[in-house]
Amino acid sequence: MIKRPLTVVMLLTGLNLLNYLDRWLIAAVSPNIQRELGLSDAQTGGVGSAFLWGYLLFSPLVALLGERVRRTWLIGAGVALWCLATAGSGLAATFATLIAMRVAVGIGEASYASLSPTLIDEISPAAKKARTLAIFYAAIPVGSALGFVVGGALDAAIGWRAAFYVAGGPGVLLALSCFFIVDAPPKPRERRAGLVEALRGTLRSPRYVWLVAGFIAQTFALGGFGFWAPHFLERTFHMELSKANTTLGGILVVTGLAGAILGGVVADRSRDHDRVRAQVRVCAVTAALAVPFAAWAVLAGSPVAFFVALGLAELFIFSSTAPFNAALMASVPFGLRAMAMAFSIFAGHLLGDIISEPLVGELSDRLGSLRPAMYVLAAAVVVNALAWGAALRARQVVDEPAS
Repeated sequence: MIKRPLTVVMLLTGLNLLNYLDRWLIAAVSPNIQRELGLSDAQTGGVGSAFLWGYLLFSPLVALLGERVRRTWLIGAGVALWCLATAGSGLAATFATLIAMRVAVGIGEASYASLSPTLIDEISPAAKKARTLAIFYAAIPVGSALGFVVGGALDAAIGWRAAFYVAGGPGVLLALSCFFIVDAPPKPRERRAGLVEALRGTLRSPRYVWLVAGFIAQTFALGGFGFWAPHFLERTFHMELSKANTTLGGILVVTGLAGAILGGVVADRSRDHDRVRAQVRVCAVTAALAVPFAAWAVLAGSPVAFFVALGLAELFIFSSTAPFNAALMASVPFGLRAMAMAFSIFAGHLLGDIISEPLVGELSDRLGSLRPAMYVLAAAVVVNALAWGAALRARQVVDEPAS
């Protein structure tokens, strides 16, 4: 059985890396998928966001089950499903089949994303929660970068289908190991709420509401930029796709990893006696700093300018990752943390990247150019900063002192 907190964190972090490798691999290979299957920009954006339908629809259900059965069983089963569906994406011969496989990927990922942060939060010392979550969330930029690099390299060497086969295999072994993690028993004071009751409980905290609003806008922008960046570089600057993916991956892993760790350290070292307020302040400041660079990326006149602007925007955006998740869980009653995570995932994707990826594609089809369609992504970064500024001033409702 797996009991050591460090081992649990490392295992779940490894899975998080594979999770994001799969999410962004589709972006790296999507130009060639579009060409082979004859898709419009709107359809291509739909392929990019298809997994989110399964992801967001099943996240609240999984979180509810996680309050009643062993979370590690749900995590293991979900990871196995997502890996098999990822490999199945490489077999898709039609638009409809590919959409079905990506929806199945999302269903599998829902169990992992909703429950893993709560497990890590419980085994982490109070003074190190943000830093421990920073380790876990540092896998986001690393996995995303590998999605671009591995996907681009395999696509160029042996085709986009093989990229999915490679991405789906390793996760099956890690999925089996999840069943051996010792799950912490529910605390005696924890009362399990129903779905409607849990939703009402989270919405009673104004700070939680504003945090989620900012997350929606950030997810809208990140999803759109990430998916359409290879297309933008190929069409606007006639850059070779494999080179574009490799460069995007390299910038993402450096700025994303540095940002994720930096944000966690800064939040934990704040002298503010209110740890949650310190975490929200990091979110608000870094979101504001990302605004000018997001705008510069869309307006860039050269690949170099685009990469510099996007990298700086990502550095500030990823700096909010660990503080945001720590603050989000601390802004609601203890027993509602899993549901709070699930609701934020649901709202973030339903109103965020599940819209932005096909929306940018639809605007591109109508306007005849991808650049003006991406203006909406820069605007979303502004909304992100404003919402988290409001969260800093808002009150929170919890049933115990924030730790």
